[in-house]
This record gives sequence, C-alpha cells and structure tokens, in this order.
Amino acid sequence: MARGRVDGEQKKRLVTWIVVLAIVCGCLYIYSRKGGTSALEYGSKSLRKLGSSYLSGEDDGDEASNKFGEDLQDGVMLKSIPVCDDGQSELIPCLDRNLIYQTRLKLDLSLMEHYERHCPAPERHFNCLIPPPPGYKVPIKWPKSRDVVWKENIPHTHLASEKSDQNWMVVKGDKIEFPGGGTHFHYGADKYIAAIANMLNFPKNILNNGGRLRTVLDVGCGVASFGGYMLSSDMIAMSLAPNDVHQNQIQFALERGIPAYLGVLGTKRLPYPSRSFELAHCSRCRIDWLQRNGILLLELDRLLRPGGYFAYSSPEAYAQDEEDLRIWKEMSALVE
Repeated sequence: MARGRVDGEQKKRLVTWIVVLAIVCGCLYIYSRKGGTSALEYGSKSLRKLGSSYLSGEDDGDEASNKFGEDLQDGVMLKSIPVCDDGQSELIPCLDRNLIYQTRLKLDLSLMEHYERHCPAPERHFNCLIPPPPGYKVPIKWPKSRDVVWKENIPHTHLASEKSDQNWMVVKGDKIEFPGGGTHFHYGADKYIAAIANMLNFPKNILNNGGRLRTVLDVGCGVASFGGYMLSSDMIAMSLAPNDVHQNQIQFALERGIPAYLGVLGTKRLPYPSRSFELAHCSRCRIDWLQRNGILLLELDRLLRPGGYFAYSSPEAYAQDEEDLRIWKEMSALVE
C-alpha cells in the first residue's frame, strides 16, 4: 500500500512537470514567430551580423544597428574580406618601417626604439587579408622542415650569399637548405650546443642537464638554427630577433617550424612572464649590455628562473681587441 501511494505521487509530479514544460515551449514558440523568424534563425543571424561588423571595422553603432534591423528582414550574408594587393604580402602592421618614416616618429635609435612595435592609428588600419607570395606551397612538415623549406614560400635568398661563410642557408633548386650553421657556429648548431653543455659540466654533453633545463631564450637568433636543434635535446627555445637588415630571418624560422618572435631588447619589457626561461643565449648579438646601468641585463635576470644561465659567446678575435675586453670585464663585474 505504501509503495502504491508513492508511485501515485510520482506520477502526479511527472504530469505536472510535463504540463509546465508544454506551457513554456508554447510561449517560446509564439514569441519566436512574432517577428517572422525562429529563435534559432534569430540567434544565427545575430552572430553572423556581429562577426561581419567586427571584421569590417564598423564603429558607428547606430548605423550598424539600422543595417542590422534591415538585414534581419532580408536575410544576412557574411561580408567578405578583400585581399590586400601583392605589395603587402609581407606587411607587418605594427613593425612597418614606412609607417615610421611617414609619421616622423621621434625615436632613439641608440635604444633600438625603431625596432619596437609602433602600431598605426585606427584610420590607418588594414581591413584586408595578407596574400601569400606567388607560387606558395604547403609547408614541409616537421621534422624535415628544420633542414629544408620551399624557396617559393620565402622568396628571399640574399641571406644565402650574405652569410655564405657562416652556413646559415644554401639555395638548392626550388628549396632552401639549412646546414645548421650560425654567426658563431659555422660547423653546426649541434656541436656548438654540445660545447656549451661541456663548459657547464653537464652529463654526456647534453644541454638539458637531465631535464633540469627545458626553456631557452635565444636573443639575436638569425634563422633560428640554435633553437631548431634544441628540440632534439628535449628543450624548447623562443628565438628572438628584430626586423632589421636581416628582416626575413624570423620568416625563415617560422617556416621551419621553430618558435620565433619579432622583437628587440629596447625600451620595453619583452612579452614574457618573469622566470620564464632556464637559459638565455646570445651569440655575437652585438647588444650594448652596459647601457643605462645594465638595464637589459636586469631584463634577462627577470626572465631567468633562479639558478638559470646566461650564455654569451663571441668570436676569439674579440679577446684580442681592447674595447671588447673592456666591455667583457665591465659586463662580468655588473653580472656579479
């Protein structure tokens, strides 16, 4: 008898819930049909309209609102984004040298301000898609891309001749090969990395030191061969270089599949949290580390974790030059 009463009460509750849900659904249906469109269609059109307004850069709220009302009646089509002309295929809006010249920004060249980000005013924004270079191909996949890329994807070969004595890159047919050389490691980044590990007395000359070193900041990276060879040691490097006379070096790094960033140690902090790296590396990067009482060294100290390393290397010829010796001694004293 007790079970029968419980079952009866459950049935009454179930019927009540069904009636309530039916009333709610009916109200929603009547409301959605009121404007001549379903709630689903209304939501879909709203999202598409918002996306179109955002992509087209419309700032006039009233005008956008009126168009929105009209389009709801006529149906909404996603606004297509035009493609920039071919001359903009390598445009980097906030690192555009032409913008600096045209706006006559007063920048301190000695502090590398001209290599920092300077974004255009809203009225100068580009609302178009950057086109790929003519003949662009699907990039070669990692790990092969570390050593070879399609020439058509980065049609710039001046670095191959300019840095031919340093083995940065070699053009072969329709491809560009990277022997692993660099400004200070002509015989390959792998041997150079092993030499650093040997100097630090790490086991088996492996730089990750049994997994204790994992993240690296490579300052003045060139085409990022140093960072590319880090991955085989279970380490990952962020390669950093400015948009300078070797402006395509970061393009090569990214095409190879190596993490890289266009930036410079100048007047602003780098966009990384404190204690992000266990090793900072600078190979003949020609940075004035002594400027402004060593503020750039303080920035590296901020980025390094406690017990981290700063590897600074230079050609043997620097050891014979009085000015370079003076800089080295002052740097050493400042670091201590």
